[in-house]
Amino acid sequence: MRILIAAGGTGGHVYPALAIAEAIENVQPGTKLAFVGSVGGFERPLIAESGVQFERQSEVYAGPLHGVSPLRIVFSLLQIVIGTLQALGLILSWRPQALLLTGGWVGLPVALAAWLLRVPGMIYLPDIEPGLAIKVLRRLVRRVAITAPESARYFPAGQTVVTGYPLRRDVMDASRDAAQTHFALDPARKTLLVFGGSRGARTINTALLDALPALAARSDLQIIHVTGTLDWDTIDSRRKTLGHLPHYHAFPYLHHDMGLAFAAADLVVSRSGASILGEFPFFGLPAILVPYPYAWRYQKVNADFLAEQGAAIVMNDADMGRDLLCTIETLLDDPSRLAQMQTQAKALSQPDGARRAAEALMRLATGEG
Repeated sequence: MRILIAAGGTGGHVYPALAIAEAIENVQPGTKLAFVGSVGGFERPLIAESGVQFERQSEVYAGPLHGVSPLRIVFSLLQIVIGTLQALGLILSWRPQALLLTGGWVGLPVALAAWLLRVPGMIYLPDIEPGLAIKVLRRLVRRVAITAPESARYFPAGQTVVTGYPLRRDVMDASRDAAQTHFALDPARKTLLVFGGSRGARTINTALLDALPALAARSDLQIIHVTGTLDWDTIDSRRKTLGHLPHYHAFPYLHHDMGLAFAAADLVVSRSGASILGEFPFFGLPAILVPYPYAWRYQKVNADFLAEQGAAIVMNDADMGRDLLCTIETLLDDPSRLAQMQTQAKALSQPDGARRAAEALMRLATGEG
């Protein structure tokens, strides 16, 4: 059996694809996998680090059609035409039985080619609400795998299957004991994890550093701060002016070790990309979520979903500098509320999301789904 996977744009699209690919190798050993990313994309290093064996890796041209200038739309349409021709060549030569898409504009030319050649496709929607790319792509596929039942209302009846968020095995294998050893943490202290994605979130980073003297003075707290690569030099320079902080641990980025950071944490402050819907529930993580305010509203919808379930508090990006310290300390000083948020988060966990998505894709490939 041959499965073609198309993903790109952000880690939020690539990581679920890799988790499902990993599950396919376990569910259906011997299945051959191919990966299609965007030209000039950042997917190749992530694929190499994942350990998933892809028989073929390709790139096609694609471009955004939303939130850009009219001139950029014209250029994107040209890229999509070229990308569709590239994808047609790939599918004709490799002959996959099914296609998996996890979002991003790279999926459009690949989905068009698969639709023209009658190759059945499945989208995995990582967020609660689909963006424009997914809304376009769903017309070209048979199935849409969704994280939560609340997403079904955005699609025709019968098109969706609830799988949960697909988590990578290295994330799920992380333990608290291993995490405390790895990061040299004090088991007697609570651990605050702060991060904003691979590139970082400047508002979160700045607000945390403003609050750091007060937080570092607490005898019951230690901090793991993942700054992101863009802000690392600035944050590293500024933290050095604060003196020796033995319980503050800063990193530009964590890849394989991110699961350990989740396992160590008692409270997390982060943006609200799609991965929070899988990772935070799996580890039972209470969260202070700060949706990115300058993009499509999917982060706000994700954050509101966890907040409505009692697993998170949502903060406005503009209020971070004023309110972050107070919000963190209010939760740390209220163990019963923190425990309740942990329970509510854990109730949302679906640890077999990758397997469920892989099985749905296999059914599609064999004509059963």
